[in-house]
Amino acid sequence: MHPNRKAAVSSAVVLAVAASVLVGCERGTSTGAGPSPTGPTKAGCPTVLARDKAAVQRAEKTNFTWNGPTTGPRAASGKKIVYVAQTMTNPGVAGAAKGVKEAAQAIGWNVRVIDGQGTPAGIQAAFSQAIALRPSGIVIGGFDPHLTSQQVAKANAEHIPLIGWHAVNSPGPSKDPELFSNITTKVQDVAKISADWIITHSHGNAGVVVFTDASIPFARNKSELIKKELATCSSVKLLAEENIPISDTSSRTPQEVSSLLSRFPDSWTHSVAINDVYFADAAPALRAARKKGGAAPYNIGAGDGDPSAFQRINSRQFQAATVPEPLAQQGWQTIDEFNRAFSGRPASGYIAPVHIATAANSGGLTSWDPPGYRAAYRKIWGK
Repeated sequence: MHPNRKAAVSSAVVLAVAASVLVGCERGTSTGAGPSPTGPTKAGCPTVLARDKAAVQRAEKTNFTWNGPTTGPRAASGKKIVYVAQTMTNPGVAGAAKGVKEAAQAIGWNVRVIDGQGTPAGIQAAFSQAIALRPSGIVIGGFDPHLTSQQVAKANAEHIPLIGWHAVNSPGPSKDPELFSNITTKVQDVAKISADWIITHSHGNAGVVVFTDASIPFARNKSELIKKELATCSSVKLLAEENIPISDTSSRTPQEVSSLLSRFPDSWTHSVAINDVYFADAAPALRAARKKGGAAPYNIGAGDGDPSAFQRINSRQFQAATVPEPLAQQGWQTIDEFNRAFSGRPASGYIAPVHIATAANSGGLTSWDPPGYRAAYRKIWGK
């Protein structure tokens, strides 16, 4: 996942398309787990806790070496890439676009970004414009390709390689829709490590609220995976699941947070959201309730890790951690995958490992930018 804080991860885009598949979900609904539990004083899952502590320690490391591709085709010349963005007010989409432009400059290609403005009509128009430019390749930046099925079919017919960034659920090549590759971390890994962090941070004694957007299938799946992992520790209690569309976070989240504070004044210790933006909008309500920024509820975003999330984490203001995407690195990988497509090679198959950013390991930075990839890709390309 997440928009000038306010625009959504794939929110407005998928909202109209995915609404028809919702079953029993309404905008802004909350499901509770009954009365506020007192919670045990000793973890009821010592084996799970030990396993999760080890996983969290690995994910918090920052001093690892590049584990991506080190071989591949030399740089093709004279290529033109068009990046079709869901909306450039989405920090994840914009961060990946910035990485694509940086990598294109390094390899010697041209890039044009066309902003879909966050609406289905706008994205379809942007994609049609991209095809009309007759580019070497097109990036599907942060939206569901099924929304633009006609444009995808036309690009496929014209043999224009398509690479997605957070376009479909799984990383790597896709047959339906036809994508040379999709660049993303594994949603299963992101969901699991965010839940593992809560179990570890609480020593297996958390009262948890989950924030999701059930109108987006990808987000709904992520929150279901998070709940499944939380349930592996019997002493962790799911207090509530808040269904707030990302497009409504600024208007809905403060009200829902105030209600949660009233319902669970002592037992609400941790929160996890499918996107960091929820905590930007939760902060005013928590502050108004005289909650301390570095105290419970401790919040982790299972989203893109946008700059504002890092700022809240570093200043200990109502967010303790995030599971960020390495946005610049994913932009470089996008260019490398295009280079493989142009050379008739298969996709690299690389998937970035999950990372947890906290005030203790972020170094005061506002993004997750792992080391080594720029030099590795330049060496592959001969640049």
